[in-house]
Amino acid sequence: MGMQTGAHIVWDWNGTLFHDNDAIIGATNAAFAELGLEPLTMEEYRALYCVPVPKFYERLMGRLPTEAEWEVMDVTFQRYYTEHRVGCGLTDGVGDLLTGWGSAGRSQSILSMYGHDDLVPLVRGFGIESHFLRVDGRTGPSGGSKAEHMVRHLAALGGVEPGRTVVIGDAADDAVAARHAGARAVLYTGGSHSRASLEETGVPVVDTLAEAVAEAGRIAT
Repeated sequence: MGMQTGAHIVWDWNGTLFHDNDAIIGATNAAFAELGLEPLTMEEYRALYCVPVPKFYERLMGRLPTEAEWEVMDVTFQRYYTEHRVGCGLTDGVGDLLTGWGSAGRSQSILSMYGHDDLVPLVRGFGIESHFLRVDGRTGPSGGSKAEHMVRHLAALGGVEPGRTVVIGDAADDAVAARHAGARAVLYTGGSHSRASLEETGVPVVDTLAEAVAEAGRIAT
């Protein structure tokens, strides 16, 4: 079992374990089209994206969307994403990484801001659910921050020490949520954020999930 026993990874889902960039950018542009905004390239999206999501829209519109606009964009985004996520798969190598971490006597879970009722069957459908102590998606309205969810998630896990926990995600918000809950974070450049914006958080930034897991093993002792 070694010294690492007790270390825990909280995985993000979208853009991390689940490689859904194409569906995300398509859904974003479909939402923008509703308000007559120009479509973004992946590079532009990564440079501008931030949470909470209405703030991201403010960067593009020069103002916060009204409640009615947010509603239209959110509904459009969710509808497009649900249709197009079926073409997306797990990030390369995920199965082996999950198995390897678990077989070393360590635990892992998923915390996502994707709706819980959509997330659970998706994880189950990929046959990876048994690797996780918990799979938690968002149960309230969309558009919020992950910090409070992270605190509740770690508390619900029971017996997992925040100080031995590493959050692996693709967004600056993952590092903020980890810090808020007393955990560490490693950020992955393969998702929705640019390397520059991730590096601003001051946590380790890596280009592959294999590097992320290796880093988690080092810092969770």
